[in-house]
Amino acid sequence: MATLLARIESRLARDRLALLGGFRPAADEPDLPAGCSTLLLLGPDEPGFWEHLRRQPEWDGAPDPLDRWSRRVIAGIAGEFAAEALFPFGGPPFRPFFRWALRSGRLWQSPVRLLVHDRQGLMVSFRGALALTEPIDLPAGRNPCTGCAAPCLRACPAAALGGQGYEVATCHDWLDRAQGAPCLDAGCLVRRACPVSRAYGRRAEQSAYHMRQFHRPSAG
Repeated sequence: MATLLARIESRLARDRLALLGGFRPAADEPDLPAGCSTLLLLGPDEPGFWEHLRRQPEWDGAPDPLDRWSRRVIAGIAGEFAAEALFPFGGPPFRPFFRWALRSGRLWQSPVRLLVHDRQGLMVSFRGALALTEPIDLPAGRNPCTGCAAPCLRACPAAALGGQGYEVATCHDWLDRAQGAPCLDAGCLVRRACPVSRAYGRRAEQSAYHMRQFHRPSAG
């Protein structure tokens, strides 16, 4: 009989979602539902996620199709496993997904301070999490930044990676210019510089969609 973890991963695959990592929290830990014994972090699984999403009813021209899809699908999966669905959007307050990721053993803070995943690199993103009452032991990964020459540190044409980390205003200013088109149309050059990101099958049009959501007209 398949283990609970194998059954969850098989179910996630039906909606092109991946288990990105997780951890077993302390009892009654803040920010988590009472009785949570395992937290699983979920995100897109490429290649194939973007094509799957664009065939869903939420891709209807209304705002926030990705968030609406995530709520429907991940809440449904949670119900199948007697879990609670948690999301990185819908705040404030917002769930501490960054902090949770660092506890997973499969995500780390990269040299550019963005999260890096052992399989998805700097292209990692979260669509939700499952809070399970059953304890599950999860495998750890290897930090892909170990031994890496860190091309991400030299990739930003806008010099938006200052001494205090990522400077949002500098990035928006660059995207307003004609020189910013390669970032806006195909995704952040810093994220694309990561060797693990380059090996991951994320479509350029998906990165462009997220960049345009980030750089809304109101931002310039």
